[in-house]
Amino acid sequence: MVKCKDIAEFKKVANHLEGQLTVTLQLDEPDHEAARELLPILEDRAGRILCNSYPTGVEVSHAMVHGGPYPATSDSRTTSVGSLAIQRFIRPVCYQNLPQSLLPEALKDGNPLGIRRLVDGEDQR
Repeated sequence: MVKCKDIAEFKKVANHLEGQLTVTLQLDEPDHEAARELLPILEDRAGRILCNSYPTGVEVSHAMVHGGPYPATSDSRTTSVGSLAIQRFIRPVCYQNLPQSLLPEALKDGNPLGIRRLVDGEDQR
C-alpha cells in the first residue's frame, strides 16, 4: 500500500513501479481527476487495474486479462489467464519454400487434415 501527499508524489511513485499483475486505487468521486492523471502511468505498469476493490482469484473468461509488464509476467504480449492465455504458448514459425513432403500436414496443399485455414488471405476448408 502506498499513501502519497499529493498527485505529483503519486505520479513520481507510479513512474518507478516495476511491472505488476494488479494495481488497486481506493478512491471517492473527488479523486477521479487525480485518477485520470494516473491511469496512463498505471496502464503501463499493470495488467489489471482495480477501483475500490481488492484483487481476487482469476477466472478463465473472455473478459479476463491478467498479466502486466515484466517482471509481473514472462511475456507481456499476452495475458496469463482468460481465453486468450493460450497465445502465451504459441510461437509462430514461417516455412519458406519447403517441399510439400517436409511441411506439417496442416500446411500441405490440398489440406489433407480438412482444417479451416487462410491461404493467400482466402478462407479455405
